[in-house]
Amino acid sequence: MINEILPGVHHWTAVHERIHIDVSSYYFEEDGILLDPIFPSEGLDWFGDHGLPNHILLSNRHHYRHSAKFQEAFGCTVWCHQSGLHEFTKGEVVNPFEFGHDFPGGIVAMEVASLCPEETAYHIPSSAGLMAFADGLVRDGDGPLSFVPNRFMGDDPEGVKRGLKEAFHRLLDCDFDHLLFAHGNPWIGGGKEVLRQFVEGE
Repeated sequence: MINEILPGVHHWTAVHERIHIDVSSYYFEEDGILLDPIFPSEGLDWFGDHGLPNHILLSNRHHYRHSAKFQEAFGCTVWCHQSGLHEFTKGEVVNPFEFGHDFPGGIVAMEVASLCPEETAYHIPSSAGLMAFADGLVRDGDGPLSFVPNRFMGDDPEGVKRGLKEAFHRLLDCDFDHLLFAHGNPWIGGGKEVLRQFVEGE
């Protein structure tokens, strides 16, 4: 079910057919932007009442998910950091960006990297400010913030965690109050302080 978690900000979950777990997707209605989209149970007709999507932002290359379906239906432009474009070898039309790129609505692509070179957080200034994460920061449902398990961090998990914490510390310079996750439910209100505590206390 698609839920409006903040004015004009919509969230839903669905089971990813490859990894067989629920994953989160988001839609920013005012600017027609999808983030890491997977097909919602409401189908594409839902967007007819909430503005048609124009852009799809991927927080890393693994989150292409059902972007092709949205692109075919609405002509969306799909974006992924340039370091992740090697993933798309089957005719996917994906545009590159660099960290610091500005998207509609003032959304800025922020560097996280560490976990993978294209790992991107998005600073979204609408609704008192949001920060959206890929796989570097997750939640188990409504649980606390956490890293992904060590088995997904390559040969040096502790080094990856240090790199992620350094990146998250830089994000604290931005103005935001809410956290969005590709894996886990959104954290609405007090998110910046929760992130600060995670960075300083984990």
